[in-house]
Amino acid sequence: MQDLGPLIPRNRAIHPVPHDPDYKTTLTRSPRLPLLSMESTPSEETGPRFGHSLIGPLDNNLIANFTGGESLAVGERILVHGRVLDENARPVPNTLVEIWQANAGGRYRHVKDTYFAPLDPNFGGCGRTITDENGYYEFLTIRPGAYPWPNRANDWRPMHIHYSVFGHSFGQRLITQSYFEGDPLIDLCPIAATIKDRSQLDRLVAPLDFSKSRPHDFLAYKFDIVLRGRRQTMFENKPEGM
Repeated sequence: MQDLGPLIPRNRAIHPVPHDPDYKTTLTRSPRLPLLSMESTPSEETGPRFGHSLIGPLDNNLIANFTGGESLAVGERILVHGRVLDENARPVPNTLVEIWQANAGGRYRHVKDTYFAPLDPNFGGCGRTITDENGYYEFLTIRPGAYPWPNRANDWRPMHIHYSVFGHSFGQRLITQSYFEGDPLIDLCPIAATIKDRSQLDRLVAPLDFSKSRPHDFLAYKFDIVLRGRRQTMFENKPEGM
C-alpha cells in the first residue's frame, strides 16, 4: 500500500447536480438530504492492491482483445491516451485504468441493451491497462457510436467512453466518461447538462490529437484524468491555497 496522506476535500461545486428534471432518473436516485463532508481516514488514504501481472498484452487493445487477436472489431480505429495526475499535477504511476464502451453501432455487449444496432462478434467493449512511471496510459479501440436512451421522447447519448481509475488510495477512486471533440450531441444530452459549469464539462471532452495519430490507420484523442491528491502544505494553520 502507498500512504499519500490526508486527501484534499472534494469541491462539490464543480460536480454534476444530483437532481435535474431533464435527467428523469435523478428524480428517484438523487439524495434527499445534504451530503456530509468528513475527514479522510487510513482506509481512504491507502491501498488498493491488485495483481499487476494479470494484465495481458492485448488488454488495452479493444480492437483485438475479445478474440485474442484472431479477428478484428469493425469500425473507425482510434487511439485514446493521456495521463493520470493528482490535483497537484503530479503523475499517478502504476495505477489501474479500465474502460468500457458501446461498439461502432452504439450497442453494448450487455444482456439489457436492446438497441436495434447489431452486436459485433469481434468486439467485447472493455479493456484495461496500467499507467507508466509518468502516469501515461493508452487504448487502441473503435470509436463508439451514439445511441438513444429512454429519457425523453428523442434523447441520444453522445459518443463516449467510460473510465474506472483506482489511483493510489480508495479516496482517489474515480468513475467517469469522456466525449469527443466536435460531437454536436454533447450540447443536447441531459446527462452532460447536469454539469452546469461549461468549463468543467469541457474537461470531459477529449480533443483530437494529430501528434499521436498514425497515418492511414487511426486518429488519436487525448484525455487527461485528474484524481484527488494529498492535502496541500499547511501554512499558518490553514491549508495553503484553499
